[in-house]
Amino acid sequence: MNQAIQFPDREEWNAEHDAICFPALVNGIILTCAISAEALYQRFGQGEALALFSAHRWDIEEEAEAAILNESYDDQEWVWLASAR
Repeated sequence: MNQAIQFPDREEWNAEHDAICFPALVNGIILTCAISAEALYQRFGQGEALALFSAHRWDIEEEAEAAILNESYDDQEWVWLASAR
């Protein structure tokens, strides 16, 4: 894992976006990463969204790290992880 990117254990459900949002600390700057409930269900099956996130945290954070390194931000500077490919 890139030491310049850290993922504090502060994920939360965001009802407005129907997604799990989690912070990434990148060189001292906090970015918001997110994965929709739909993407979680497509990838990992049915279940409670936070529980699915927790069970697959390492894979999700690895993908978020790659997206951050590729500067895959939306207009609000959020990093959204896509649905299953």
